[in-house]
Amino acid sequence: MLAKRIIPCLDVRDGRVVKGRQFKDIRDVDDPVRLGAFYSAQMADELVFYDITATYEGRALFLDVVRGVAKTLDIPFTVGGGIRTIDDFRQVLLAGADKVSVNSAAVRRPELIREAAERFGSQCVVLSIDAKRGRQGNWEVYVSGGRENTGTDAFTWARQGVALGAGEICINSIDADGARSGFDLELNSLLARQLPVPVIASGGAGKMSDFKDVLNVGVDAALAASVFHYGQIAIPELKRYLCHEGIAMRGAEE
Repeated sequence: MLAKRIIPCLDVRDGRVVKGRQFKDIRDVDDPVRLGAFYSAQMADELVFYDITATYEGRALFLDVVRGVAKTLDIPFTVGGGIRTIDDFRQVLLAGADKVSVNSAAVRRPELIREAAERFGSQCVVLSIDAKRGRQGNWEVYVSGGRENTGTDAFTWARQGVALGAGEICINSIDADGARSGFDLELNSLLARQLPVPVIASGGAGKMSDFKDVLNVGVDAALAASVFHYGQIAIPELKRYLCHEGIAMRGAEE
């Protein structure tokens, strides 16, 4: 059985880790370098860093912050936000990232996924999708930090992204984001069954059983922020709990 992954997420704005709910009510949390070092020591399987306003503000990532975080880590590091070109991929990888996450720019120009996969390998390309349930009961893709509804079906886009070369899909439920009432199990289950690549569930973690529930529907990893940042769930304790529940975890025996 392949081990599942627990991934803390650093949402960064102006060089600081922040957190909100459904992309609103943003509050300051901590220094990203300090948090990165903390999560690396806490047996996180990976770390994700999103510059949450780079795309909306039309600017590049704060690469100096990325470099600072990367120096503290001995776990895989994914970086996203404001990625628009192959050179952006190159700069982020040179700054210390192991994977690069694309979202809005890939929706607007899907060939970016293919170009990046051909240049750096599919294992470096993570397609991040912000999805919200629409009036017809389907899930629609949003871009620009959840501000703009593209009207595109999330499952259709995920399959297209994989066909273009994305090696991993991170699906964030806007409806569940920051609510701490559990991951969207229907969304994650349907997507995991349709895709041949790893799926990371994002949005909604509130208690340890939420991680068990979503990992049991077929996703490969669960990503969260608030419950880790505010000390409500400790990653070593979470891993021991999940292992006890029959879910394979790295480091749970320690």
